[in-house]
Amino acid sequence: MNKRNALRLMATGAGWVGVAAALGLGLAGCGEARQNFNAVDITGADYAKDFSLKDADGKVRTMADFKGKVVVLFFGYAQCPDVCPTTMTEMAQVKQQLGKDGDRLQVLFVTVDPARDTAEVLKAYMGAFDPSFVALIPTPDELAAVAKDYKVYYKKVDGKTPTSYSMDHSAASYVYDTQGRLRLYARYGAGVPSMVSDLKTLLAS
Repeated sequence: MNKRNALRLMATGAGWVGVAAALGLGLAGCGEARQNFNAVDITGADYAKDFSLKDADGKVRTMADFKGKVVVLFFGYAQCPDVCPTTMTEMAQVKQQLGKDGDRLQVLFVTVDPARDTAEVLKAYMGAFDPSFVALIPTPDELAAVAKDYKVYYKKVDGKTPTSYSMDHSAASYVYDTQGRLRLYARYGAGVPSMVSDLKTLLAS
């Protein structure tokens, strides 16, 4: 397209976007270069933006409390036999491998089993992995609301006794940048090196 036709396109209301497209220029170069991650990049998603839940000390927490840190948020429960302890163990390893930047990582654990996961239980559970990890304890109604907002699945599975039930639940983690913006959806089983790489990228940006 020559300059005269481009100007005509503008005059008819197509605007700069239409001109750029017609000229084959594109607009991607005008913005920030897109980063490459191992986890699923969900930057700009319109869900899982924030929460307001009490921690094991009874203090109400929101994403704003952790500004300046990358946040990894996971839904689970203390009596989980495999996925939850594996994820928490891996996150402890991730923190160690980040070296001095490990202090800029905050792991959050939202229980899907508030009936059994008392403050005392979760303090001990977090302490078994890393004392800096924070457990969040929603009420049943809060859990339903935050699970819906985060598109998280959870379901009680009856056991042999009323208290021996288990919980089926989503196993991925949500990762936020230092400004509290949702950036990544990290699937369970991706491994420590993958998470370390992604967090280093976020910390460097």
